[in-house]
Amino acid sequence: MSNTDFALAVEDLTVSFDGFKAIDTLTLYIDRNELRVIIGPNGAGKTTLLDLICGKTRASAGSIKFKNEELTVLDEHTRVRRGIGRKFQTPSIYENLSVFQNLEVSYPAGRSVFGALAFKCTDEVKARVQGVATEIGLAQSLDMEAGLLSHGQKQWLEIGMLLMQEPELLMLDEPIAGMSARERELTADLLKRICKNRSVIVIEHDMEFVKQIAHKVTVMHQGKILAEGSMEAVQSNPKVIDVYLGH
Repeated sequence: MSNTDFALAVEDLTVSFDGFKAIDTLTLYIDRNELRVIIGPNGAGKTTLLDLICGKTRASAGSIKFKNEELTVLDEHTRVRRGIGRKFQTPSIYENLSVFQNLEVSYPAGRSVFGALAFKCTDEVKARVQGVATEIGLAQSLDMEAGLLSHGQKQWLEIGMLLMQEPELLMLDEPIAGMSARERELTADLLKRICKNRSVIVIEHDMEFVKQIAHKVTVMHQGKILAEGSMEAVQSNPKVIDVYLGH
């Protein structure tokens, strides 16, 4: 398989903070329509890796290619326009706007709040909002003020705000933290649905959840990849057991 076939090709990626290599010559390939879960102890460099892919942090060395285009030379906004969506650990939704309005302002033509005010809500936008709301399980709550949603629903709304932009790569950092058991189940279903036509990278600690959703698991340790494969293979890998039992 040539590198051009991958949605994302990260090669020899390194980032140093004051001489400490947070990411150390890391190489990672993500297929189109793949749901990859990245696990590893705290400080392994998982969030830093997402920061590098989305452009929040600049690489010291190495290459990040998305659909065969080099990203390391592009700024964060340009990467978003290229189709990369990133959800951070704390949800950033507009609490005092309705669910509908949160999704509407996320439509690419209305990127900024000022742009959104001037921008007409066309049938196309309404249809997209409806479609995304259905996908995230909030179709019945469109008129509700976002601040009144449950914790899990707020997380889904934020995923929906990213989906409005039709990203081809979606990155989620611990999406089920603080969710109820039922919300976790629904989130697993949601993630399985949204990777049908895009690649998804999830950082997660909950192994039961990882088992349910992952096509493939990457284990990071000290800024490098320790192991990669199915959940079963990774769980029985002596190097992985050693790192995890040491924590």
